Amino acid sequence: MLKAFIFDFDGVIADSEPCHYAATNEVLAQFGVKLAQEDYYTNYLGYTDYELFEAVRKEEKADYKDISIEQLTEQKAKVFEKLIKQGDCIIDGISEFIEKLKKEKIRIAVNSGASLADINIMLTGASFENSFDIIVSADDVTKGKPDPESYLLTLEKLNDISDLPISASQCVVIEDSRWGIISAKKAGMNVIAVTNSYPTEELKDAAIVVDSVREIDISQLHKLCSD
Repeated sequence: MLKAFIFDFDGVIADSEPCHYAATNEVLAQFGVKLAQEDYYTNYLGYTDYELFEAVRKEEKADYKDISIEQLTEQKAKVFEKLIKQGDCIIDGISEFIEKLKKEKIRIAVNSGASLADINIMLTGASFENSFDIIVSADDVTKGKPDPESYLLTLEKLNDISDLPISASQCVVIEDSRWGIISAKKAGMNVIAVTNSYPTEELKDAAIVVDSVREIDISQLHKLCSD
């Protein structure tokens, strides 16, 4: 039986990846580095900002001079905020789907590689802004996806607020990348993938792949947790 539904954020709740990509390149431009879009989506999507800038330093031989990774992530957050405020980034169907989950009294959480500040910026003004029981962000973990740390922490926090224990097998996760799928499965959770960022063949390790949350039925989720 389904007891908790956990959302990835970027690419699932919010169409924010283009803004993340643009903000990353704006910060990297001062060092003469530009990531190709295909390279970004293939190699860096799913990383925390800290992990991304570390990886770029190694892979692209980027010389950040006397600027720390922490300062780079702060720069990127400011650029991202500027870009995200230029338009509505919430993905179609999310609001209605969250309302369905709430009516069924199912716990709802977010587990994201984004910072809490970025998440709050994108949630501000959304109809479901205060709907999540738990939000786990990049600020809460030391290892990003595909490591299972963030999903294990999300489950721990859900159990802290629940009267009855929730097991990993009673959780369904929705992800948009193979890194997220690996992370959730390592934590013992059931995974649905949505093709907002990658085609179906890239998401084949998920139990179910959909093109939109509008295709998801709650009874289907209960069945997934009982298999």
